[in-house]
Amino acid sequence: MDEDLRERVRREAEAYALYNALKHGSDAQVGALMGPMMGENPDFREYGDEIPGVVAPVVEDVNALSTEEQRARLGELAPERLAELDAEDEGEEHPLPDLPNVEEYDEVRMRCAPNPNGPWHIGHARMPAVIGSYKERYDGWMLVRFDDTDPETKRPLDWVYDQVIDDVEYLGFEPDEVITASDRLDTYYEYARDLIEMDGAYTCSCPAEEFSELKNAGEACPHREKDAETVLSEFEDMVAGEYESGEMVLRVKTDITHKNPALRDFVAFRIIDTPHPRPEAEDYRCWPMLDFQSGIDDHLTGVTHIIRGIDLQDSAKRQGFVYDYFGWEYPEVVHWGHVQVDEYDVKMSTSTIREKIEAGEFDGWDDPRVPTLLSTRRRGIRGEAIVDAMVELGTSTSDVDLAMSSVYSNNRDRIDDESPRCFFVSDGVELPISGGPDSAHPPVHPEHEDRGERDIPVGDAVLVEEDDLPAEGEKLWLKGYGAVAYDGDSLTVTDDDIDLVREHDVDVVQWVPAEESTPVRMRTPDGDVSGRAEPGLLDYDPDQTLQFVRVGFVRVDRHEDDESVVYYAHP
Repeated sequence: MDEDLRERVRREAEAYALYNALKHGSDAQVGALMGPMMGENPDFREYGDEIPGVVAPVVEDVNALSTEEQRARLGELAPERLAELDAEDEGEEHPLPDLPNVEEYDEVRMRCAPNPNGPWHIGHARMPAVIGSYKERYDGWMLVRFDDTDPETKRPLDWVYDQVIDDVEYLGFEPDEVITASDRLDTYYEYARDLIEMDGAYTCSCPAEEFSELKNAGEACPHREKDAETVLSEFEDMVAGEYESGEMVLRVKTDITHKNPALRDFVAFRIIDTPHPRPEAEDYRCWPMLDFQSGIDDHLTGVTHIIRGIDLQDSAKRQGFVYDYFGWEYPEVVHWGHVQVDEYDVKMSTSTIREKIEAGEFDGWDDPRVPTLLSTRRRGIRGEAIVDAMVELGTSTSDVDLAMSSVYSNNRDRIDDESPRCFFVSDGVELPISGGPDSAHPPVHPEHEDRGERDIPVGDAVLVEEDDLPAEGEKLWLKGYGAVAYDGDSLTVTDDDIDLVREHDVDVVQWVPAEESTPVRMRTPDGDVSGRAEPGLLDYDPDQTLQFVRVGFVRVDRHEDDESVVYYAHP
């Protein structure tokens, strides 16, 4: 990191630390500002190992200032952030912007519209996180609608329908209604028939390439002027499955000379020969395109506000033509940019993850190396921690980056207080130990004496991380046990007190007994790590979160005959 970049990091860190301290009325924390700072400054990320060392002294200086000094300094560095704080003080705090024209509606009604072709990855969580937050804010209504009308290229998985609802609840929300598009084909057919009778749609048998040439030239398809009776008859044949895939489509009449070719006479229905995997829908062959199906459902379910990607602006315009035919009022629309998530090596794409699982590269959708909500849950990350990080991103039309460090910081705030401590050693070196008590009694939690102590037998030898060993002749402090001298081959307990650590910079390290420790496999986003934990690990039931001291937080997954398996959450 060169000096110019280092200075930028200092300035950004100072502004974030000042804002954080003033917002919460307490000392700023390095972990709390790392996520937002790295998210707003993607070029910092390649220096992720160096940046905490630059940030820490800045945070310390900020915390030494009085509130008045902090306000004055933030006013110099980032006056807009000081104004934001003042605005929050004047009214109710909302991290999300107001929805447009909410005062015009009796009830704010919003929808999530997942495709059940795979369980949600972390990016998918943004929609229910934001919609659920708006529901709570406005005392509104939330729909989950499964847009499963493409049984071929986005083929649904039957177990994902229930999994998505489970994921919504994991994030802390409950939908008011759940509907499935593949249950509603007859409804879409009825509105298609009405549109045909309005002269708003026509059947077209042009080969795709031929129609594309006509459309791009702004020329009408020769089938465009069919009479409604003929169109209706041919559409009924589509519904009856009389055509093969690609042989006939139903198009919505728009403006064939529209300046945007993507809006010219778009397809509303097509034939798909591949049967739908749901038994309730396996006999259908005439399927609506998403823009038609979604538009009809938004109206029928009374949706007032839609949030969708900035790349889907044409969808609103296509649906606008259908709404105009029926004389409906189009919902309010908020467009936002894409969200990218750092840390993972695999692309955040359902189809890509699915391919890698099927190829055996991952164990499943909850593999810790996979950026899915099934994975974060198995790692012990609370859904609310993800929601808070997503809500902080807002609804900007710009693409945004979610730093997982912000999720980890949120989660740490939730689980630290309730997570017992435990020692874990990987790559351990076995060393004989002598001269001390037979057992150690560190606290279950260092901030809660009332929770008692752990009883860790020492035995004749202990395991210590190889990287933690001092030079021969120097000393160590075994956490929860005491000072030991290292002679290159063994450890001998000394009578030094804690001043050895405070005054002589002696390292404090975790350790486990060599004989009575328990084998552990820790599953992490970087791969599995084998090691051994203090024997008390076996006393914790699956789903308990722990902190492996100096390693990070983990969730106990299971105890097997030959090892215990835990999933690593974060530092």
